[in-house]
Amino acid sequence: MKVIIPVAGEGTRLRPHTFTTPKALLQIAGKPILGHIIDQIIDLDISELIFVTGPQGHKIEKFVRDTYTIKTTFVEQRTLYGLGYAVHIGLVSTEEDVLIILGDTIVEIDWKKMIGTGRNCLAVKEVANPRAFGVVETDGDRIVRLVEKPQNPPTNLAVVGVYYIRDVKAFHQCTTEIIDRGIRTHGEIQLTDAFDLLLKKGSALHTFPTLGWYDCGRKETMLETNRFILDRQQASAERAGSTIIPPVFIAEDAVITKSTIGPYVSIGKGCTISNSTIKDSILAESVSVEWSVINNSMIGSNVSLKSISGVFNLGDQSAVAGKTNPAN
Repeated sequence: MKVIIPVAGEGTRLRPHTFTTPKALLQIAGKPILGHIIDQIIDLDISELIFVTGPQGHKIEKFVRDTYTIKTTFVEQRTLYGLGYAVHIGLVSTEEDVLIILGDTIVEIDWKKMIGTGRNCLAVKEVANPRAFGVVETDGDRIVRLVEKPQNPPTNLAVVGVYYIRDVKAFHQCTTEIIDRGIRTHGEIQLTDAFDLLLKKGSALHTFPTLGWYDCGRKETMLETNRFILDRQQASAERAGSTIIPPVFIAEDAVITKSTIGPYVSIGKGCTISNSTIKDSILAESVSVEWSVINNSMIGSNVSLKSISGVFNLGDQSAVAGKTNPAN
């Protein structure tokens, strides 16, 4: 089985962080999003991981090659025509089953059970607002129609970004056809249109239940996913002279002095924190925090914060300093 992971998106909703770091490499609970995804599937019977990358693809490639020994291929998507196009160029072979996993989504799913069905499966989950997603209409667990971001959703079952394909040759013919015919929805070549065409050509598609679905496309959902993973890991740490409220992730070399950290805080390598209070936040690497109170924040790498209080969304190399010591 081959695995295709599209990671070419620009991550505009996560700026300023994605100006310097691909969305898939942003940290959650001490590990890049992409690391969480790969670690979930690494023990499956995989012959090759295929990454469809964008402008910062060299950073994705370095992370993967430095971290994993499995066979990998990197395909550059030079023009962002849409997810359907990204998957199409990632289909470098049609001789094996294909598992497609979006590179900005962490899911709880029984991977072995899904693959063991031996059927074309799309992972789905009930959502409150299906208009924001690709939606399936079903007859039992069999999909009869797919619609991308419908104004009048036929169901509240959203496609969560995990697809297991057995009919790979037929699916490749469908992605080729929608590209050749210029079929676009909301201005892009959509994966849902390819699957809908696959249905019309006679292939069966089935739903597969998802236990949890954690999007990483915005700051708010990044923090939500950070909370979920820290809870699941029951992560904790200790630092003498400071109060640590679990769950938290704190890198081993992070220096914390006279501070209160947690709950739901991730602190990356090389960070130094003193006389501060931090909760429900993600700090990347080499962040310096002094005399500050930080909540519900995402802080990039090599950032300096001193004598400030509030909610922040700061990219790499930022510096913010106040005039008083709010942590007092």
